[in-house]
Amino acid sequence: MNREIKLAEDDLIVSKTDLKGTITYCNRTFMRISGYSSPELLGQPHNIVRHPDTPRGMFKLLWDTIQQGREYHGFVKNMNRDNDIYWCFCTVMPNYTATQELHGYFSVQRQARPEALDSMKEIYRQMITIEQRNNSAGAPAASLQWLTEYLADRQVEYDPFIIHLQKGEQ
Repeated sequence: MNREIKLAEDDLIVSKTDLKGTITYCNRTFMRISGYSSPELLGQPHNIVRHPDTPRGMFKLLWDTIQQGREYHGFVKNMNRDNDIYWCFCTVMPNYTATQELHGYFSVQRQARPEALDSMKEIYRQMITIEQRNNSAGAPAASLQWLTEYLADRQVEYDPFIIHLQKGEQ
């Protein structure tokens, strides 16, 4: 098993990408936690730190959300250069130019509340299982459909569910 890096309460991993998810900016915290230098990160796809335990359905939800011009919140399991893992609560939002043209995306990742991760790890296990049972192209949509039904059964929408988990609210 990989070693788990725990983010400090004041750690903020900040990055910017172009419209395709290629890193155009990264802060020192991103470099420190990921184990990559700025030249190694700039020009790379943001998924350079993606851990395969984060369901592809969650990334489908992220892209669907930000491409609609909305802010996305979620939990992500990342992997650094040494294959160590770190969990984050992330916020990804569209980044506009002064003339209101979509220029790319801005991401801030922070410490995830441990109790929230207990819930999300089980949800992610279910989603990964569904993705493994489906063909490659349809897997993200299938696991996202399961998540949608899971939340509907609990009579809650995604955004309030995720925000309440991170804040520790019922």
